[in-house]
Amino acid sequence: MGSMNEIYLDNAATTPLDKNVFKEMKRYFESEYGNPSSFHKKGKDAKEAVENSRNIISKLLNCELNEVIFTSGGTESINFALKGVAFANRHKGNHIITSKIEHHAVLEVCKYLEKNGFEVTYLDVDKFGFVNPKDVENAITDKTILVSIIYANNEIGTIEPIKEISKITKKKKVYFHTDACQAAGFLNLDTTSLGVDLLTLNGSKISGPKGIGLLYIKEGTNIEPLIHGGGQEFKLRSGTENVPSIVGFAKALELAQKSKFSEGNRLTSIRDFLIKGLLKIPKTRLNGPINERLPNNVNISFLDIEGESILLHLNEKKISASTGSACASNNLESSHVLRAIGLPYEASHGSIRFSLGKKTTISEIKYLLKVMPGIVNTLRKISPLNLNEDYFK
Repeated sequence: MGSMNEIYLDNAATTPLDKNVFKEMKRYFESEYGNPSSFHKKGKDAKEAVENSRNIISKLLNCELNEVIFTSGGTESINFALKGVAFANRHKGNHIITSKIEHHAVLEVCKYLEKNGFEVTYLDVDKFGFVNPKDVENAITDKTILVSIIYANNEIGTIEPIKEISKITKKKKVYFHTDACQAAGFLNLDTTSLGVDLLTLNGSKISGPKGIGLLYIKEGTNIEPLIHGGGQEFKLRSGTENVPSIVGFAKALELAQKSKFSEGNRLTSIRDFLIKGLLKIPKTRLNGPINERLPNNVNISFLDIEGESILLHLNEKKISASTGSACASNNLESSHVLRAIGLPYEASHGSIRFSLGKKTTISEIKYLLKVMPGIVNTLRKISPLNLNEDYFK
């Protein structure tokens, strides 16, 4: 593999749009451009496209049609779940439980709710990033109205014990939300077997369009809309529906769930090959677990160097990766997720996330493994940091 081709290893930030998905979407931009609320044929055709997409998705999630609410993406869906449930249930209580390794969309909403009279418990995780279901149980009080725990972590790939947590929330009669954006291509999304009340998904992580997502809201959940207007989406989320993106999202989700085992197995073997190769470089460590980890996630700390400098060097070789999560990449704070699993500040600063995707090949990974030791050596030679090996025991 020559160095001229681009190697994209930032699929946890976003994915390229699948050609088959784009093909489905195209006519809803060009000829089928009606507003689903209009009464004429173009409007009816658009409405049919939306409802057909909802039908495909409700089968994949094993839920009812009216439990699927389309949003503008993962962030809106999370805001809707957390604020909507908090404000609709404040007469019952004002306590929310989440973890310290959630996506910023969850943590920032929690901060906002704290300013508005709610109390939030941020649960610790272990050194691999796992939330202990017992900790969830112990944190629940008679004021608790909602628990929100990520399904699979966007930075370190840890898959959380969602089913065990949902048994606890059910027993305690507390609503349970999970952010499943990173999980969609690889894990079970059957809302009944997961036992969740609310679940967030988006298109951009599964080779679908950006700017589209959904919130699964279990029938009977007491929730207040955030966006008021013409009453679309069962009066829960107003605004003219984004028909092309909804159609593309349904197609992408269908394709992702169809190939989750084969693609999951393919990427797991590439992932493990990459981890093994990178850990041969001295003073490196894997962040997150070996098992119970997303098939496409590799997060490694390289001691004594800055993650940003590694990215610049990789960029010169046309390799795209990231430090921490993309939404926080313009911010030089070290990752809250890596701090939560107990990494010292210096080690978390030298951490790189490689996230694999549909287009990732083993020859690309071999090329990465060929150039990586040189990059690390070059940067270590000029680095003022020289930390103790003990960090990596």
